[in-house]
Amino acid sequence: MKELLLLTFMVVYVCGCGHPAYPPVLDRVVAGVDVKPHSWPWQVSLQSDKTGHWNHVCGGTLISSEWVLTAAHCFNGRSNYTVKIGMHSLKASEESLVSCKAAQIITHEDYNMMLSRNDIALVKLSTPVVFSDTMMSSCLPQRNSILPNGMACYITGWGRLSTDGIPADILQQALLPVIDHNTCSQPNWWGVLVTNKMLCAGGDGVAAGCNGDSGGPLNCQNPDASWTVYGVVSFGSGQGCNVFMKPTVFTQVSSYLDWIEKVMSKD
Repeated sequence: MKELLLLTFMVVYVCGCGHPAYPPVLDRVVAGVDVKPHSWPWQVSLQSDKTGHWNHVCGGTLISSEWVLTAAHCFNGRSNYTVKIGMHSLKASEESLVSCKAAQIITHEDYNMMLSRNDIALVKLSTPVVFSDTMMSSCLPQRNSILPNGMACYITGWGRLSTDGIPADILQQALLPVIDHNTCSQPNWWGVLVTNKMLCAGGDGVAAGCNGDSGGPLNCQNPDASWTVYGVVSFGSGQGCNVFMKPTVFTQVSSYLDWIEKVMSKD
């Protein structure tokens, strides 16, 4: 089974993971803006029926035809979940949209809700999706890779447009520069709350993740123009969405590749 999993990863890379058919418009705008439709085709909406209707609760990243990467804190254990793939608007009816039930939800066994440690989860789709112009997987980073300070990456999601504002209807993107661990772990930044298995981005007081972006990707572009999910949105400042020196904190995907492969190989 492990050999099959490794072959699957190889096939994904050969077939062009992270190469959207409709490339995103990278206009260097730091505040959130509507994305070009289907320019982030691995972005999914994780939805819950807690209220009796399907509502968006978190983002996620399609990393294979059957698996979605998201955050452990997105699940409360009391709801059913479904995954919406190929979605641009949360409200409009779209022909490209595919809905898949969450057949399995695997949260990291060492997830600590109070400290946001190991805030990562995998969702097994009930039915594999067929990759298309509107649905494809993001690439995964190399094991234990660290992004350089200041690297320009993009957060995507349907989170609130501002502190205490309304949630977005159209998928949003915002430019977030990476903040190195030495800076982010300083006492006047996030201090000891940030571990070396976390990744910080933003903190300029202009753009950051808001409620509803949780579980979604930090997208960073490779030299070959492909995109990799380097982070999973974990937490931000309780004071608001755009707090200076309080960047969005992501689970660093490169630190969890062994766990991801282990979970996927058990299926």
